[in-house]
Amino acid sequence: MQNLKNERIAAGNLAILYQKAAARFNTLPAFATREKALQWKPVSFRELYEQGLDLATGLINLGVEAREHVGLFSENRLEWILTDYAVQFCGAADVPRGRDVSDSELEYIVNHAGIKVCFVETEALQNRLLRMKDRLPALHNIIVMDPGTQVKEGVHKLQDIQEEGARLRKAGDTRVFDRIKSIRSDDLFTLIYTSGTTGKPKGVMLTHANMVSQTRNIPGIHNPNDRTLSVLPIWHVFERVIEMYTISFGGCTYYSNIKTLGEDMVNVEPTFMASAPRLWEKIHEKILKGIKRSHPVRQVLFHIAYFLARQYRVSLSFLENKTLTIKKRPWWKLALLYPFHLLRWLIVLPWFGFFNAAVLERIRLSAGGSLGATISGGGALPVHIDKFFNNVGIPVLEGYGLTETSPVISVRAKHKLVVGTVGDPIRKTRIRIVDPDTGNILYPNHDLPHQGRSIRGEIQVCGPQVMTGYYREETLTKNAFQDGWFRTGDLGMVTHNDCLKILGRLKATIVLSSGENVEPEPIEMRLQQSRYIDQCMVVGQDHKFLGALIVPAPEAFGRNGSQPEPYEEMARDEKVNQVVRQEIRRLISASNGFKNYETIRDFRLLNRGFRVGHEMTNLFKVKRHVVTEDFNQVIQELFLNGKSKTS
Repeated sequence: MQNLKNERIAAGNLAILYQKAAARFNTLPAFATREKALQWKPVSFRELYEQGLDLATGLINLGVEAREHVGLFSENRLEWILTDYAVQFCGAADVPRGRDVSDSELEYIVNHAGIKVCFVETEALQNRLLRMKDRLPALHNIIVMDPGTQVKEGVHKLQDIQEEGARLRKAGDTRVFDRIKSIRSDDLFTLIYTSGTTGKPKGVMLTHANMVSQTRNIPGIHNPNDRTLSVLPIWHVFERVIEMYTISFGGCTYYSNIKTLGEDMVNVEPTFMASAPRLWEKIHEKILKGIKRSHPVRQVLFHIAYFLARQYRVSLSFLENKTLTIKKRPWWKLALLYPFHLLRWLIVLPWFGFFNAAVLERIRLSAGGSLGATISGGGALPVHIDKFFNNVGIPVLEGYGLTETSPVISVRAKHKLVVGTVGDPIRKTRIRIVDPDTGNILYPNHDLPHQGRSIRGEIQVCGPQVMTGYYREETLTKNAFQDGWFRTGDLGMVTHNDCLKILGRLKATIVLSSGENVEPEPIEMRLQQSRYIDQCMVVGQDHKFLGALIVPAPEAFGRNGSQPEPYEEMARDEKVNQVVRQEIRRLISASNGFKNYETIRDFRLLNRGFRVGHEMTNLFKVKRHVVTEDFNQVIQELFLNGKSKTS
């Protein structure tokens, strides 16, 4: 096996990466589209490159200028990556979003980014843009990607633009190569709009240098024999960077979807893939259901095999110093534990070897059987899910990052797999932990015990993957940095294993386990319009749905708010709970402009209000991390129940 440096293509920008991949990997499959089970339609690196040049030439002829912003509204499909190739070859930057984008977001993004040319996947998206054409003064050209769509007058088909480009190239048009030569590493390759704190999307500016640094610095050794299964939305930067990373080592990406994922994992036998926590939760549920439906003997064999696997992995992790270590253990304790774990490992080893091959191998086959590793991102992986898959021999390498960091900041490597952490920062990336109240550096700090390890604070990042800023938002950009370090808004600590552990969020954005980003403040503002709700905070980080902590308004229920008892009484009063439940249903609904994943599925009434100086600032802003800490037990009970009380 060649070393890591020689495995991947070195390039200064994405256009050169695509160009070099075509030259190096030529006729090898780059992407494959599912036609039916066991039948995939591949496109080679050379074919995709040539098609990209044709489409880019067609776009240049249409009037697309270098460094212009081109809209790209679509889900995962071959035409998406073809369009990305073409836009990069033009020296332009794409502005991607999924087809479920709301009309208000669509209008805002097109106007704010100054989009003149926009690719859309479907006829429905075409019609939506045409309906709001009067409100989109900059938009001149709409291009439909789906070849089966009947385009309206004035709308172009992607195939027609591509064919025109091919004709021009054949006639000697070489403008596309001049564009490729003119691309600078600090040029934007994409402008990704994420939710803002007030619900207004923010345009994250990512450069070619940002993305190329990711293809170079994400850990792992791969080669053209690797197969990647694509299931996460490609307009999310996490899935996108994995596809660029796969191009860099000549692997093939197979486009799958949630409905056919289980079948495709078995048929494709992926060796590497990006994933989200919710995906592994579903696979875990499916495995457990299968075990419960199996013969009692098989159930017993599984439980024996898993018990042995757990003992084996725990002892091996201790012996290899891969056990999560938040508090520094004294040497004498380690000396006492070492012989115990060594003895247990030796005793379990032969039994584990047998049951691993006879029983656990069947479970690994459900994930294709060849999966060398998967990087889970977009939210925290539940610890029990994390332990389960790593115990049965499916290495889930949890990573951490944000759209603003392209996105990978850190990821667990197979040789240092510490469950409960997100591993080390990737190459050329530095992190520090900062006190969110004082701004003092907690880690690394030589004046503190153990240089500040195990002390919680805000995670700040410095590295080549950090964005240049938010498009046309100077104040937001300035506030996102401190002394040149990007402020993630996440709470974390560095463990004594020198791994990063995520503890929660300082900033408002909530990331559900499905990967959806939710801004809680507009929801909270709407809830507080009710005369029955005094204070509230939306919760749901890394969970399947949103919940709410509610402080009811005593006066609205005829109670004396100056006494502490009314809050406790109201929390227990079913009539009060019923009124609040009805208010949540009334205020947070699709008819009021909220998406399905933004609705409140459950809530809890608190036995006291938020206090100024503790849970609230002097300006009455809720300190989310303090509330989360103070009411941690309530939040756990809310999501442990898992049942909807408001729908």
